[in-house]
Amino acid sequence: MALSKKDRRLRIKRRIRKIVSGTASQPRLSVYRSNKEIYAQIINDENGVTLVAASSIEKDVKAKGNKTEIASIVGKAIAEKAVKAGIDKVAFDRGGYLYHGRVKALAEAAREGGLKF
Repeated sequence: MALSKKDRRLRIKRRIRKIVSGTASQPRLSVYRSNKEIYAQIINDENGVTLVAASSIEKDVKAKGNKTEIASIVGKAIAEKAVKAGIDKVAFDRGGYLYHGRVKALAEAAREGGLKF
């Protein structure tokens, strides 16, 4: 029997998380994508602490446009907050989603904002 879409994504996510881990020197940039919103967090997995977060539901990020444009705004916002917090290098965790569309737009905007990964 074939896996459901959700089970397939969780299997891919577990496979990625075996390899990608956030440290104090290089925290993890985690992406979560729902049908309506997109969320990004920079996490130090050694201490289990979220250092910086941005999402499409924040007042300063709320913008009009399609979902891909909003994802790029969130990417720029997370990069600004990270640079302000002294973070410039991260490990990208796509969360089991394909590197395509909104996830790609967020990642490229974060790179333009000054994050290296």
